[in-house]
Amino acid sequence: MCLDIDVVKKKSIESFCDEYKHFLSVAKTERLVVAEIEKIAVSNGFKSFYDISELQCGEKVYFINRNKNIILYRLGSKGLTAGLNILGAHIDSPRLDLKQNPLIEANGFALFDTRYYGNIKNYQYVTIPLAIHGVIYKKDGTSINISIGEKETDPVIGITDLPVHLASEQLQRSGDKVIAGEDLDVVVGSVPCAEVSENAVRANILRLLESKYNFSDKDFLSAELEIVPAGSAKDFGLDSSMIAGYGQDDRACAYTILRAIMDADNIEANMCAIFVDKEEIGNFCSTGAESAFFENTLLELLHKYKEENLYLLRKTLEKSHMLVCDAVPAIDPINSNVSDPNNSAQLNHGVVIEKYLGSSGKFGANDANPEYLAKIRYLLGANRLHYQLGEIGKVDQGSGGTFSYIAARYNMEVADSGIPILNMHSPMEIAAKTDIYEAYLFYKEFMKHSFDR
Repeated sequence: MCLDIDVVKKKSIESFCDEYKHFLSVAKTERLVVAEIEKIAVSNGFKSFYDISELQCGEKVYFINRNKNIILYRLGSKGLTAGLNILGAHIDSPRLDLKQNPLIEANGFALFDTRYYGNIKNYQYVTIPLAIHGVIYKKDGTSINISIGEKETDPVIGITDLPVHLASEQLQRSGDKVIAGEDLDVVVGSVPCAEVSENAVRANILRLLESKYNFSDKDFLSAELEIVPAGSAKDFGLDSSMIAGYGQDDRACAYTILRAIMDADNIEANMCAIFVDKEEIGNFCSTGAESAFFENTLLELLHKYKEENLYLLRKTLEKSHMLVCDAVPAIDPINSNVSDPNNSAQLNHGVVIEKYLGSSGKFGANDANPEYLAKIRYLLGANRLHYQLGEIGKVDQGSGGTFSYIAARYNMEVADSGIPILNMHSPMEIAAKTDIYEAYLFYKEFMKHSFDR
């Protein structure tokens, strides 16, 4: 049943979602997300772990890994080895990355050659305004931050497409081949450098980069530059009931769990919010969920408590409870035939609880234990929270997953949860404000709950 929201709660929802839209607009890459989370955390009393000499009850600390992971802890009176209430989300989103040698020239245009990151529909990135964000590291160790296309005065970049008058052959191709991956080249300039006879437009762009950013052609090797949709998140629908914006998978969950750990008020519980990179490409690398970063931060905390050893680490993890929070495909109003109406999420029906994800016969899934799900049901009911059950479409129709299977390796209790999203993995994803707020309320109650009761 669609949520019935009273006037007082509606004001809270609007206020919360205005702050969420700001977060979504300024934090378009994992590095920008980490920087914004750190800024919000510090303003809420969190300190870098390495700035603290001694841990006390109520301490709020954070760890950052390579500027693309951040983990926040609130330490309760029970002691760390009693276990933690953990919420996790990923902060990477599908996009276009620049190739290692990206700047090319073709037919009088300078172009950035790209490789898509994560699963996208290529044609959705054509003929829309794009921005570029990232960082360049010079050989001497200095870094240069790049952000072009978001300010009102900034130019945007983009990918061209054929006019319909010339597209008869193109339109005969299947959807996955209308725009090939190798054709996702981003136009960045058209004016030639007068002093150069060959690849003059490319040379002019290089000259601009060198003059404005002290950035040479060789520096692309040690750069991390991402192409994302330009523009801010907006209210969606004539009733302004939804939010449209890039990156809501999974920054909708990232923001709600961030606010949850800020606002939970139980001094007993140990709380942890984990924000990871690389989920969209399999959770690998030093900044993905497969990394030892999370374990290492727990060992650092145990060391400060003078309790560091592998046994205590394993026991702490085993006593912990976790929700891996990730956006969930919602039933589409036009293409509902791919969804199981009894087991798929809908907008405006509350936070989603998922017993399992994975593909076909639950491959790649964490299948949550019923004992744990019963505790979650109790928590939801006791706080009169709106929730729904969901999974990703009909069996054999598609697949997807989170990093919950990785957390389950620690023998802790793990379940999946999330916020329903339309247009997932597109440049304009859509979420309902009521679902975002209900997720926040649930995650806040989860953080302060005593699961040993």
